Amino acid sequence: MSETVFLHYTQRELDRNFDQRGWVSNALEVIQRYAERSARTRASLEHRANVQYGSAPDEVLDIFPAPRSAGHVQIFVHGGAWKNFTKDDYSFPADAFVAAGVHTVVVNFTKLPSIRLPEMVDQVRRSLEWTYRNARSFGGDPHKLYLAAQSSGAHLSAAALQTDWAPRGLPADFVKAATLISGPYYLEPVVLSARSAYVRLDPGEVLAFSPGLHARRMPCPVMLGYAEHDTDEFQRQTKAFASALGEVGKLTRLTRYEGLNHFELTECFGEPGHALVRDILGQIGL
Repeated sequence: MSETVFLHYTQRELDRNFDQRGWVSNALEVIQRYAERSARTRASLEHRANVQYGSAPDEVLDIFPAPRSAGHVQIFVHGGAWKNFTKDDYSFPADAFVAAGVHTVVVNFTKLPSIRLPEMVDQVRRSLEWTYRNARSFGGDPHKLYLAAQSSGAHLSAAALQTDWAPRGLPADFVKAATLISGPYYLEPVVLSARSAYVRLDPGEVLAFSPGLHARRMPCPVMLGYAEHDTDEFQRQTKAFASALGEVGKLTRLTRYEGLNHFELTECFGEPGHALVRDILGQIGL
């Protein structure tokens, strides 16, 4: 019998649980659609591309203003195992949100291993701060900021939200609510898995950057979701984080999206009328 390395997982099982592409048969097919759909989104929607929110070349974002809006702003942070994709692969969420009257900001950041994970979290922090301070420049209301993210982007977003914002001169709740989908919120099993080849953290960082361990620091209500065919560990982590947020009164909803895998659910961010989009717009109050 193989030795377990985390909970009930053997090394092989743990590695498989952090290999979303190997978990399903159509990953590459769906991923290819992200870029194709995003190119169409940029061709069809007015937008400001590559707006700098920081000094590094990768610290840019795209803004898709909504022609008819009450000022709501949705910030989107993409996933990709902390090492894949850019904002240009994830323009498509703007299709659903701009149509609903929500200005959409799609964030870019540097990926592992070019920088370390703590610096990635800080980039997301800076993108949130920039959006708050500059929302009016594109018709947004800084008091109507929301965040949506998936996979490793959900992890980065959760960690960034748990920042002490006071030293930056920001109100704790300047992001009014967050939707986090299919994220890894506890890093101990991550660094025990094959992802340790590029996710390199010391023990203190593993604890500090595990948002599930710090639910009390979450400054806003959070809606969590996952796909029916997410890996077992991603489902477990989402449920565990939901429990922790529920204990401190920060969980608004936990939803399993039926019939979908990790990659298919991500695609639904861009589909007006899909249950995921309806849930997010409901959280915004639209």
